[in-house]
Amino acid sequence: MSVNDDREQLIDQIGAMQRDLGRLMAQHRAPSPLFDSNLTMRQLKVVMILSGQDSASGQDLAAHLDVGLGTVTGLVDRLVAHGLVARREDPHDRRIRRAQLTPAGRALIEQITDAGLTEFRRLLQHLDTPTLHDLSAVMHKIQQAALTLQNDNPHKKVG
Repeated sequence: MSVNDDREQLIDQIGAMQRDLGRLMAQHRAPSPLFDSNLTMRQLKVVMILSGQDSASGQDLAAHLDVGLGTVTGLVDRLVAHGLVARREDPHDRRIRRAQLTPAGRALIEQITDAGLTEFRRLLQHLDTPTLHDLSAVMHKIQQAALTLQNDNPHKKVG
């Protein structure tokens, strides 16, 4: 077996473990704000996109979601009605309207993230300290790789 075959096999195994872990955690998860919200999948995607940046134009959102501008307008309208998103003029081009999360939208993202972190912390409590040290070192390397990929991405959307 070549080094590349070994790497691919390990990557496949890790991916399968991550998928299985996600399923196990989802089965034992307490009620989540994600499941309690009345948002559609597309609305949730808009909220998630906006959580990673200050704001986005309708055209940016349409490109990211691979939908038309009219669809984005309707999605943003409904999120504005829910109080999760606000619109504002682009300071550089008044013809462009930008969408951004409201404090309620940011709070929803924090609640969703915190629910996942609470379950993850519960799981970590069952690991011994040396394993936690190893996991911390591995997670740091994964985080650094993710940051490198993000910085190297020529298609990265900038707020």
